[in-house]
Amino acid sequence: MPRTPADLADHDAVVYSQLSNGWAFRQGGTEASVVVRGRLRVSAAEGIRAAVLADLGLAVASDWMFGPELADGSVRRVLEDWTLPPIDLWAVFPTGRLASTKARAFAEFVAGIVNGEGAPAEEADLCGGHSQQDHSQEA
Repeated sequence: MPRTPADLADHDAVVYSQLSNGWAFRQGGTEASVVVRGRLRVSAAEGIRAAVLADLGLAVASDWMFGPELADGSVRRVLEDWTLPPIDLWAVFPTGRLASTKARAFAEFVAGIVNGEGAPAEEADLCGGHSQQDHSQEA
């Protein structure tokens, strides 16, 4: 199992085609980048999930994507002491119109989850009850 980002070079990776195969990590004030190799590039989250579950390699993915498998141990987090760079997430509303109350409530709900505030208890099952932090995954 990889212990440092450099160790990832010795493992197959499932690469998301919209991102480069250079993965960056942070630990405290230290930043490390590694170019991963993979026999598979996928263009959708479903492809990442299927490839990891088929034991085709490591991937960068969110906890919610593998909630049940993380819970039962069939998928493991690696490099837990390292974090990934933050990503931007935008809620876009039509120009010139006020967003509906439902749309604003949904955007606020998602923002709370992404910002680590979690979902209200009655909503936890919708989110798998897991944080939205990104981690490398290993099948």
